Amino acid sequence: MDVKSAIVGGGLTGVSLARFLHERGEDVVVLEREPCIGGLCRSRTEAGFTFDIGGSHIIFSRDTGVLSFMRTVLGENREERTRNTKILYKGSYVKYPFENGLFQLPKDDLFFCINEFIQNLIAVETGRVPPPRNFAEWITATFGRGIAGCYMLPYNRKIWNFPLENMSHHWVDGRIPRPPVEDIIRSAIGIETEGYTHQAVFSYPVRGGIEALIHAIAEPISRYIMTGFPVSRIREENGTFTISDGRRDVKADRLISTIPLQILLPCLENVPDNVQAACDALKYNSLCSVFIGVKGKVPEFSWVYIPEEEAGPFNRISFPSGYSTRTAPPGHASVLAEITFNEGDAISRMQDPEIIDHVMQALEKIGIIPDRNAVVYTGVERQKFAYVVYDLDYRKNIEIVREFCSERKISLVGRFAQFEYLNMDGCIRSAMDFAGLDR
Repeated sequence: MDVKSAIVGGGLTGVSLARFLHERGEDVVVLEREPCIGGLCRSRTEAGFTFDIGGSHIIFSRDTGVLSFMRTVLGENREERTRNTKILYKGSYVKYPFENGLFQLPKDDLFFCINEFIQNLIAVETGRVPPPRNFAEWITATFGRGIAGCYMLPYNRKIWNFPLENMSHHWVDGRIPRPPVEDIIRSAIGIETEGYTHQAVFSYPVRGGIEALIHAIAEPISRYIMTGFPVSRIREENGTFTISDGRRDVKADRLISTIPLQILLPCLENVPDNVQAACDALKYNSLCSVFIGVKGKVPEFSWVYIPEEEAGPFNRISFPSGYSTRTAPPGHASVLAEITFNEGDAISRMQDPEIIDHVMQALEKIGIIPDRNAVVYTGVERQKFAYVVYDLDYRKNIEIVREFCSERKISLVGRFAQFEYLNMDGCIRSAMDFAGLDR
């Protein structure tokens, strides 16, 4: 097979990019190693329950072009919900974001948070706070010691499973804003405020879980997608790439990779030692998603952040049965628990039944499920590549790998190809930009 562009990887980025290039009249093929497309946006439907295997996904964005595209391709297979999200703090459910729920804190904690925020703000404005050297220092310099110590530091330690003092802070600029002091004061005295308003109303597919979005995007180019094609070797000669799975070859004038760099580089020939070392040094987290189906009801929350270690191994729990009328059987509800882990740690060594038992104990203790007798379905999915971790050497190492790929004329698009912490909308935007679309 000879094509203009070969896209390696059939996740959200790969199928979106293939569609955009196809719309521009370009000859394209997508090569996906798994039997089905979707990557981290695949979903599992069993016993009447639908769960997203890569953790809870919802459809929202500040990017109006991307948001319009996602809503349009789903058409009528879409429902909207108003966010009702909480943080479990000292046994109580506090409004999310944390700084918008300060009035619900114990009085001593409330004073600590508001006093430290204002003292820190004064110190910043008078130049008495030095530039942060790492992510931990950035959190304290942005929110003050109160909000940082009560919520931001413990939650981020849990989700990243990596020392925050060893993480860069460059990636949070613009992603996590400093809350206005007016909102902090309003929140402290109980006046309703809203943070992250771009996700206050979100969408979700009625049927099929988040994977329905992938199939809707892929529908016009489905005949150009080859599943069950695990790329094992990539060669370039005289301006033509030959991509092989050991049995079949695809020849292309242009190679676009959307797969993790750690999978791409072993497929290439003559990778210099320093490039391989830089790739090996890039940090990432894995994700264990635990699915619980129950008979009866669960709290009417969208999702809940869990910063405290003693509350359970998960950093977030979500409630897919509240996202759509078709994600759980009538009279039933569902809970999805997300656990960040790394190879060699305690979670990675647990068998699925042990993890499920651990999660059910914790959910029962914090009052999410009434008791184990209500549980009618359980499941576990693990994703090796889930979160990009920005350690202090990230920028040095990623630049080495990107420069090498650029020299080899290999384009990198998407979360683990660019090795950037992109949400779904960011992945689609990266594909749009690469295709030169103005949406």
